Amino acid sequence: MIELSHIHPMLVHFPIALVVFGFVADFAYLLYKKEACLSKTGFYLLVAGTLSAMVALLSGVLFTSEMSGDAGEIQETHELFAWLTVALLTATSVFRIFLMAKNREDSNLKWIAFVLYGIATFSVSLTGFFGGTLVYNYMMPL
Repeated sequence: MIELSHIHPMLVHFPIALVVFGFVADFAYLLYKKEACLSKTGFYLLVAGTLSAMVALLSGVLFTSEMSGDAGEIQETHELFAWLTVALLTATSVFRIFLMAKNREDSNLKWIAFVLYGIATFSVSLTGFFGGTLVYNYMMPL
């Protein structure tokens, strides 16, 4: 039987994979402009990654317990980066949707979206690092 505390560790891998591969697709699009499917792939992975990050954050808030000591400090850092990641991904998704709605995807504004996406990718990686530190260094399930 699956316990509620197992839900968060099962969900956290989705935003990491979706966001990182989406950013790689966007980066590849910037290198190979003729492949428009790469930009669309990056966009759809961004939106899916944003939604999955929201669900993962919600599962962490609802189904994990507070830790104390060194593990508690790392957990606080993990949570801080999780909230930052969701905020960055949401802002990036909204900005990309705005660019698509205004048909300005190929304007210089795409660089702002790309930089935001890169920062969000770094943030989701740091969130995963601190979550992994909790699990592997302190042998505590999230």
